[in-house]
Amino acid sequence: MNPKKIVITGGPGTGKSTIINALLEKNYTCLEEISRDVTLEAQKKGIDQLFLTKPLLFSELLLEGRLQQFKTAESLNTDVVFFDRGIPDVLAYMDYIGDNYPDSFITASKKFNYDTVFICKPWKAIYTPDNERYESFSQAKKIHQYLLKTYTSYNYTPIDVPFGSITERTNFIINTLNL
Repeated sequence: MNPKKIVITGGPGTGKSTIINALLEKNYTCLEEISRDVTLEAQKKGIDQLFLTKPLLFSELLLEGRLQQFKTAESLNTDVVFFDRGIPDVLAYMDYIGDNYPDSFITASKKFNYDTVFICKPWKAIYTPDNERYESFSQAKKIHQYLLKTYTSYNYTPIDVPFGSITERTNFIINTLNL
């Protein structure tokens, strides 16, 4: 089976993971964000923020994980799979910090395609920094622009998720997809 692959993306603190959790509660198949796992694993090794100290290594680990998620999704027996961020997010963040990356990042973004991309805009009312989220709200707004630019450059038309309660946001996505 080849389920529809739906990305929920956005800058840090925009409610993506909360939406994914709400979709999980509704028994949808979701593949959760892996950057926190990569960050926490690095912290166990004494590296506080791997993305800040070794952005290319961090991004390679993310890309590897997201490629594995994509391949896993293709083998799942379900109609739709939601992803908390997609492969192009890796490029957007690297562009945001102005770092170079190998052509394999671009190749992966071209080769592995999602069916629909939803994007959560920066929302000051819900933004909260934490141990793994070091970006300021101002930086989150800039990252949002890089995400839009990157996804658009790979021929996606990101759909804005409106502000609202988690139920409203989740229902918006479900209704848009006619699930």
